[in-house]
Amino acid sequence: MSLTFKKETFRDDFSFRNSPASIRRFPFPFNEDKYMYAVNMEPHVPAGPPNHSYNKLIDVDEHFVAEMEDRAKVLKEDPLRYQALPHMMTAQWDTLELLMEQQAQGFPEHFSLDRDGDRWHWINRPMGIDRHFVFGDATTLPCEPFEFITRQAQGDFCIVDQRDGNLWMDAGMVTTQADWSLDFDVGMNFMEWHGPVPLAHQLGVFERALKFLLNLQQSKPVRRLNWTMTINPRLDTSPENYHKWGPDRATVTPENVGDKVHLRCELQSLWRLPRSNAILFVIRCYLIKMEELVTISKWARRFHRVLRDLPPELIDYKGLTRYRPVTVEWLSKFDDGAPTSPGIFPD
Repeated sequence: MSLTFKKETFRDDFSFRNSPASIRRFPFPFNEDKYMYAVNMEPHVPAGPPNHSYNKLIDVDEHFVAEMEDRAKVLKEDPLRYQALPHMMTAQWDTLELLMEQQAQGFPEHFSLDRDGDRWHWINRPMGIDRHFVFGDATTLPCEPFEFITRQAQGDFCIVDQRDGNLWMDAGMVTTQADWSLDFDVGMNFMEWHGPVPLAHQLGVFERALKFLLNLQQSKPVRRLNWTMTINPRLDTSPENYHKWGPDRATVTPENVGDKVHLRCELQSLWRLPRSNAILFVIRCYLIKMEELVTISKWARRFHRVLRDLPPELIDYKGLTRYRPVTVEWLSKFDDGAPTSPGIFPD
């Protein structure tokens, strides 16, 4: 699949937009007309209509180049958005191999990987990268292998080490997160970094999730969808930059809801890495403004009902309190009360 990459921004003038094709491939995170936090894991295998974001295990879309430019800006402003503890080097090489393989297999028009033993040749055509290096020798790359490849892959990436019956966040490239901090969470275990999530702990969600992940097998990745909302198409909604994006929540009016309010979906996939036995946690962020979302009638009806009936604890946790009422009112115009079909895909 040959892609046309858009020149756009996720800050300042916020020129990000989804093409009609990009709207239809959006991973809409609601399979029914209500929502409650759940593990909701499923095998990460190709699925959905042609060209949907589920069709490739590591997705690349029209926003690739612009997102990588934004990542470079974030890292220049705050280098601590990338961190890797010293014992994670084997897992770094595991991650580089996985991402290069998946991008080259899924999008051969744009990426290629040739291997002659430990002598590798990687080409990333959209970013103009052509690199010969020795696999396992970090001195043959311009930076650590995990940083090198995650500067060329959409989404955030965390590597969690498995030890003592728990998972520990010991490396990450995190520049598109929904209000959490790698610098704060690095070195924490699974329960510690999920501590702020309401309701899920009472329901035993994370105990079940941890047990499931500790038994994750190689070559059998899993996925789930998570979501929140963002005002303006801003990728970097980190706690470190709250002073930049937090005030945006007060700018929503009945007149600008459709343009400013965005559904932010995370396609989260988890992969057992072969050499290190660590787990790669991929958090791929997708954005869609309300005006774009309501072009899919099923999604317009369903999201109105989900947002209208969301439990108060989740409204507060996701930071929706200020602008949720006006968004629900705006969406109600697109909900005719008709039933919605099962599943996340457009009709």
